[in-house]
Amino acid sequence: MLSVSEALARILARVAPRDVERAPLGAARGRFLAEAIAAGRDLPPWDNSAMDGFAVRAADLAAAPVELPVAGVVAAGRAPGAELAPGTALRIMTGAPLPRGADCVVIREEVEDLGDRARFAVPAQAGAHVRRAGEDVARGAVVLEPGAPIGAGEIALLAALGRAEVAVRRRPRVAILATGDELCPLGQEPAPGQIVSSNEHALAAQVADAGGEVVKSALVPDDRARTAAALSEALSADVVVTSGGVSVGDYDVVRGAMADLGVELDFWKVAMRPGKPVAFGAAPGGALVFGLPGNPVSSLVSFELFVRPALLAMAGARTIERPRAEVVLDGPVAKQPGRAHFVRAALRRRGDELVATPHARQGSGMMSSLVGVDALVAVPAEAGDQPAGARHCALLLRAV
Repeated sequence: MLSVSEALARILARVAPRDVERAPLGAARGRFLAEAIAAGRDLPPWDNSAMDGFAVRAADLAAAPVELPVAGVVAAGRAPGAELAPGTALRIMTGAPLPRGADCVVIREEVEDLGDRARFAVPAQAGAHVRRAGEDVARGAVVLEPGAPIGAGEIALLAALGRAEVAVRRRPRVAILATGDELCPLGQEPAPGQIVSSNEHALAAQVADAGGEVVKSALVPDDRARTAAALSEALSADVVVTSGGVSVGDYDVVRGAMADLGVELDFWKVAMRPGKPVAFGAAPGGALVFGLPGNPVSSLVSFELFVRPALLAMAGARTIERPRAEVVLDGPVAKQPGRAHFVRAALRRRGDELVATPHARQGSGMMSSLVGVDALVAVPAEAGDQPAGARHCALLLRAV
């Protein structure tokens, strides 16, 4: 069997970024840049006040306490061009252009406002409470690189630079097929022997988190011909993700249906737990096909390890793997050598350490073990039982 790293390398060798398209800034959140962004203007565009207060010359306050006449007001939104005469002060609002001749701002709380005059108790430093033109971003500076994720902060910067749209990679289009006679749709009462399908909904959430777009989601019975028909329709997507039916049982028909449609399997089975019966291949038209196990935990873990990096690479992301960190187990983990184990765990900080508490139920069908999971602790294939205190690398699923 392949190792996890070998399987992932084979997958990524077949992945190519999607086409470039232009996206309005309001629709760019969660996408990945396909261009470098150079600033077309300074930020801020001119020297301005960082506080409400009084614009003055520091030299005029050298002999403080002093009183200066207040010659007017400079408000935010006014065009730059106001001028401060020597020996005077101007009221100024946060963000307003600094008047010519002024070299600092004294905040309002430190000034006795006498109406047409202002009393300054102490000297001021030149440059105090002044934001210089280009201090944040200088014109021509590259502020975002290709592959950068676009979040709220990036949108704020792009808007400030006047970028109404940006070049991004097209979202990978994903079809999800949940297989099994035992599945019934959400919202319908299960018949005897049935369970409500959950994998299709969990996988859709994982696809969205990885920058993909679900274009089809369907339940498919354990019938080879009907599975092949559903799969044939799904192959118009960039990626097809199936759950269930890829093992060796009498009703596991997914791999046979793939073969019927000319899907070339690159591998089947990976030396990992949970998620051993993972299949991956490519259809004649280019769609990548992932056959994931049907057990909910196996489906989630195998998606994290294989499908998520592929979708992020297709979406143009610069970073495609989860952050990793060393953790220390605060409880034992039972394990036989031979397969890498990915242990679901909650994390907490203890000084400079990250402490991992393995979920008490590590079975691949334990739905409750998917709740409150902060990390997948990777225990190497060659390792056996792990005692409390053992240290391992973990994939961090969320910040702690």
